[in-house]
Amino acid sequence: MSKSAFIFLVFLFFITHSIWGQIYSVGHIQQNFTDSARSNRSIPVEIYYPANTSGDNVPISSGSFPVLVFGHGFLMTYDAYNVVWNLVVQEGFIMVFPKTEGSISPSHTDFGMDLAFVVGAMKSEGLNASSPFYNSISQQSAVMGHSMGGGSAFLAVQYDPSITALATLAAAVTNPSSVTAATNITIPSLTISGANDCIAPPADHQLPMYNALNSGCKSYVSILGASHCQFAGTSFTCSIGEATCSPGPAISPNQQQVTAAVYLLNFLKFYLKDDCTAGEEFQTMISNAISIDGEQNCALSCTTTGQTIHLVNPKITIQPNPINLNFKLKSERELKNASCVILNSVGQRVKLISGIQGNTVELSKGDLNPGLYFIQIQENNHILGMEKVIFLNE
Repeated sequence: MSKSAFIFLVFLFFITHSIWGQIYSVGHIQQNFTDSARSNRSIPVEIYYPANTSGDNVPISSGSFPVLVFGHGFLMTYDAYNVVWNLVVQEGFIMVFPKTEGSISPSHTDFGMDLAFVVGAMKSEGLNASSPFYNSISQQSAVMGHSMGGGSAFLAVQYDPSITALATLAAAVTNPSSVTAATNITIPSLTISGANDCIAPPADHQLPMYNALNSGCKSYVSILGASHCQFAGTSFTCSIGEATCSPGPAISPNQQQVTAAVYLLNFLKFYLKDDCTAGEEFQTMISNAISIDGEQNCALSCTTTGQTIHLVNPKITIQPNPINLNFKLKSERELKNASCVILNSVGQRVKLISGIQGNTVELSKGDLNPGLYFIQIQENNHILGMEKVIFLNE
């Protein structure tokens, strides 16, 4: 995407959201929750919420707001995510950042439990007449996170079945495995990755988690040129790690963060606020693949009554796998002028085969080198499916 096209995208996003949606100021409060079921475990949190005036301990705005509980990355602190909360809270969400598990040897299990516990604790705050959040918490919620916090968000879902949605940025595989946890997740999910992430490469982290999800509607967005650390603000520890690996970022932090925010906000508004327009914006953007590569098993849409519907893509299979030279693409319905996009292991497009017709077609990998690739099938700018494959020597 050209620089001028990106500037127009950002301008359009902020102008339309400023006109059609109420923009709140950001209030902030510190709080401490205690989990009595885990030996009175203390969970200090930073809470950012919609307010009429910005500041600490200011009154929350009138209304009922969904709760988003966000897990930080390894050796990262909550304040690295100021870009995230400033963009999201002003759109009418409460963001909560647990500050636990910040040591050199964190427990991913405990962190996942903390994220889930805080979701329930905030809902209890909404019922507590002495709480500053009394009557201000909706029943809709999401667990979120970046890097270690993203993987821990996958773990969190199992501990609270009331969680509405899951959304992650450059999620890293955890111990116990977030990939295994994903197999039991059925709620709507958005997995965002950076194509140039050399700390938690998508092929080893986000894609295995995404592929394992059993969500009835799940979406995967890989931001082209994006890195691991640029999803957050300045973090010395993250930057040190990223400086020792490659590829490095190919876009600016601002471009990466705003692109992620556009997808993230539309996803959250659709599922947590029943905002049909946001869902349609999300679907248009992912189908047109502006500055991203994406995959879905559904389409976000609405009926005339505002109820969401999920249009599941036809089943796509690729055989054989591993592939020597040629492979067969099979679809449960006839494809019409579809395209086969081949991506390398870091999500970069390396080959395009257009004009695919019919239920079964034989294709060739051509002169691509042996290694791990992803084959993505598109039709009318809509992503039908993606499968991980291994290319061998001929």
